[in-house]
Amino acid sequence: MRVDFYQLSRDPAEAVLPLIARNSLKAGERLLVVSDDGDQLGRISEALWSRIPDSFLAHGLSGGAHDARQPILLSPRPAPDNGARFLALADGLWREGDQPFDRVFFLFDDATLQGARACWRMLGEREGVDRRFWKQQDGKWVEGP
Repeated sequence: MRVDFYQLSRDPAEAVLPLIARNSLKAGERLLVVSDDGDQLGRISEALWSRIPDSFLAHGLSGGAHDARQPILLSPRPAPDNGARFLALADGLWREGDQPFDRVFFLFDDATLQGARACWRMLGEREGVDRRFWKQQDGKWVEGP
């Protein structure tokens, strides 16, 4: 499993997730976006429709009749009812699903920094986990040490 840690400094999760979602779909993957904050899921939903003008990022909120058909599913829990192998944790809280995901995008900010550091250490002790750290620098995402 690959885990990409994204330290949010300039942009909130709802500004970053449309880019992650677009790239996931381009790779032929489905994405599950998880947050315990219903308001944040609403902002993410709006951003998926409007943030990237030339992209159509079809998605839905979990609990609907068509969850299995959604290429991007927004949910408060890490259950890939849409068959997603990619997971985005938008609220800075680590969660594990019943089955491991192939790739996890773990977004965190200053408020969740300590939890992210603990998660980095915990995942470093697991076999088969490829951890990568990304930070914003001059408006771009760069891989950190």
